[in-house]
Amino acid sequence: MNYKYQGIITEISEEEAQQMIEKVARFIVTRHLAPAGILAIESLHPLHSLGTQALYFIMPFAEIIFDSAKYQRFALMIQKEENIKALVKRIDELDEELNEERRAQARLKKKRRKAKFKAAVARIFRKHKS
Repeated sequence: MNYKYQGIITEISEEEAQQMIEKVARFIVTRHLAPAGILAIESLHPLHSLGTQALYFIMPFAEIIFDSAKYQRFALMIQKEENIKALVKRIDELDEELNEERRAQARLKKKRRKAKFKAAVARIFRKHKS
């Protein structure tokens, strides 16, 4: 087996944390899970230090599935309260941007349906007036 042991990462830079926040936020928002993601993060916020320790506890098993370095960086990122707040804020911002486009499309569809309905009603009453 050609597996090289990677040491435990003990700190990450602010830039790495911001990149990870952006990546995680985009992952959540593009799957339309922003409300559920924010709810889960906010509800577990008081336990974030325990969550981080739990991530380290299951790390030997998680390394089978995930890249060890990325997994450790994620655990370090959520260890800081400021990063959790920044993650929630970024998810909210990205969701607002995405939903703004969807809301504009929904308004346009609603206007079209309303116009079609008015035209249909107008045709019905024009026929009966004669």
